[in-house]
Amino acid sequence: MKLYSDVGRQRFWQVVGDLMLVGWIWLCVELGLLVFRITNALGAPGRKAAEAGDGLAGDLRRLAEPIGKVPAVGDQLRSPVDGAAAAAGKLAEAGRDQAHAVEQLAYVLASVTIGLPVLFALLIWLPRRIRFSRRATAAQKFIDSAADLDLFALRAMANQPMHRLAKISDDPVKAWREGDTAVITRLADLELRSTGLKAPS
Repeated sequence: MKLYSDVGRQRFWQVVGDLMLVGWIWLCVELGLLVFRITNALGAPGRKAAEAGDGLAGDLRRLAEPIGKVPAVGDQLRSPVDGAAAAAGKLAEAGRDQAHAVEQLAYVLASVTIGLPVLFALLIWLPRRIRFSRRATAAQKFIDSAADLDLFALRAMANQPMHRLAKISDDPVKAWREGDTAVITRLADLELRSTGLKAPS
């Protein structure tokens, strides 16, 4: 499979385009990670609330143990403490839910920030590169020697703009039929260059 043109200028722009695509992907990834960090930081209060709630609930449960052992009134004294511990546990759970929701949002925003621009760039650049590679690879199979130039000269007359053909010959079809080597070579070179190849020497 042929990835890059043999024609210097065309190859230069292909390399530049590929490098720009890689740079664009890197930039999108970095931006996506930044969006994730900023968004995920919004979940810090929820994480702190969960941590504080868990700590408070644990302290209250430990406090409830000796209170419950007080003779006669232990159960009555322990009940409010257990209720407070349960409330602290619910606070911690709410904090975890909030932090989890923010984290999920951060993942979604980061994925969109990375995915959409990268997909857009790939849809623009990749088809062009794939099309070139397929054309150049297919054409290369037919260009083993100067004798194969006749085919590409014929393709040039069918595919190339008229003003380019006129620069080569006033009547390229007649020259091709008469086997004019100079005209055929120039026509073939014109077609080959458009596919990223050079005529064999």
